[in-house]
Amino acid sequence: MTQTVNFSEQLSLRARALLHSLGAEVPEPGPLLARTPISGGVLLPLAVDAPAEVDAAIGRAATAFESWRAVPAPVRAGLVRRLAQLLVAHQDELAELVTLEAGKIGAEALGEVQEMIDVCEFAIGLSRQLYGATMPSERPGHRLMETWHPLGVVGVISAFNFPVAVWAWNTAIALVCGDTVVWKPSETTPLTALACHTLLRRAAVDMGADPAVHQLIQGDATVGSALVDDGRVALVSATGSVRMGATVAPRVAARFGRCLLELGGNNAAIVAPSADLDLAVRGIVFAAAGTAGQRCTSLRRLIAHRSIADQLVERLAAAYGQLSVGNPLDDGVLVGPLINERAFAAMQKALAGSVAEGGDIICGGERVETLGPDAYYVRPALVRMPAQTELVREETFAPILYVLTYDELDEAIALNNGVTQGLSSSIFTLDQREAEQFLAGSDCGIANVNIGTSGAEIGGAFGGEKNTGGGRESGSDSWKAYMRRATNTVNYSTELPLAQGIHFG
Repeated sequence: MTQTVNFSEQLSLRARALLHSLGAEVPEPGPLLARTPISGGVLLPLAVDAPAEVDAAIGRAATAFESWRAVPAPVRAGLVRRLAQLLVAHQDELAELVTLEAGKIGAEALGEVQEMIDVCEFAIGLSRQLYGATMPSERPGHRLMETWHPLGVVGVISAFNFPVAVWAWNTAIALVCGDTVVWKPSETTPLTALACHTLLRRAAVDMGADPAVHQLIQGDATVGSALVDDGRVALVSATGSVRMGATVAPRVAARFGRCLLELGGNNAAIVAPSADLDLAVRGIVFAAAGTAGQRCTSLRRLIAHRSIADQLVERLAAAYGQLSVGNPLDDGVLVGPLINERAFAAMQKALAGSVAEGGDIICGGERVETLGPDAYYVRPALVRMPAQTELVREETFAPILYVLTYDELDEAIALNNGVTQGLSSSIFTLDQREAEQFLAGSDCGIANVNIGTSGAEIGGAFGGEKNTGGGRESGSDSWKAYMRRATNTVNYSTELPLAQGIHFG
């Protein structure tokens, strides 16, 4: 036990050193405990923002918006460009802080920071492409067009599993669009939020911009509630559970605000008889076991053709047996810890329920005792199920992969669509007809061919349908969520004709 305490103290000292190297002041102590899932110990205690402080932060963002909106978009991009430069300079330190707080292995943590850099580059280019449309007018001497304008204060509520990337998706684009941002991060990952906030404030100072364009508020759900209910917040972009989204959406709608929701995923991959099984096994294992199954795009359901199901399960079980589970700071580790005890308990409950419903646990599910009683490491589980039961239709945020079988592709697509979530999906096939049928039939916001369900690029809009919330972030035309559209008619004639041929007086 003494060894565990000492190790936790080492991690705490390392977190302080990383904050210092990133230019962030060690926060005042308070009731918010930043823990590390690596050991279960406390990294730092932080103060939470009282209601008056949250109100003041939103007020500062609202005031800053009035001047920020008037800055030309390509000039606004200078702030995002400087942020990207700072992220490049501090990628290693920020990634290590992500590992300490979220438990991601080094490669995934570095990849998350790279994703921030990538979306900054996307936003910089976007600053010269906030295009409106010009339409032909039915009235002579008139021009009909659309223009896009800054929306206002954007409230960002992020989750622990991508503690920095999701913030960057929203913030880089919102800033270029002329909005200001108030960020409420997960109370599980407050230190990474503090580091990002510090880097953005530094970028603002370097570029002569108003640092008030970004505000950080820390605390539990009550802090997020203030953001949700405040009429000064034009858009609430919330990432989290379906239950959270069901609470947020009607409250924002009640005040006629906008919502951008990224909620749960219960993602499936179909493996057809023609699939390249070597490719499929690699894609499936990464999608199901990466980040210890704690991605919204993690693979949770495998729908295999009956003719190849036994062979596929055998190969997956062998691959699972080779996965190294342990301290994500160590080289060679592929699966880090679950975020906390609650996640572990949910996984064990789901596994017990799968057996009660006739399932067969092929491998995994057991806890790995490595770094003390307060750290929760598990072996990813592979479970064959006789049918898509109610349990399988629920999302368990842990590394459980349920295996189902099918005979006809229509049946497989129906299984893929037979859940309330609609985030990500994929098929492994070398048959073009099957691939096209799947792409047309999947009801998810993301549908892939011959890759897994996770690992989205920033160039494509990210998001899902049904209970996933319908939001789109990051690439493509997702910028439109952060702006308001105006239809403009310009009369450059000396007449005043009315539309639809109406004659008045």
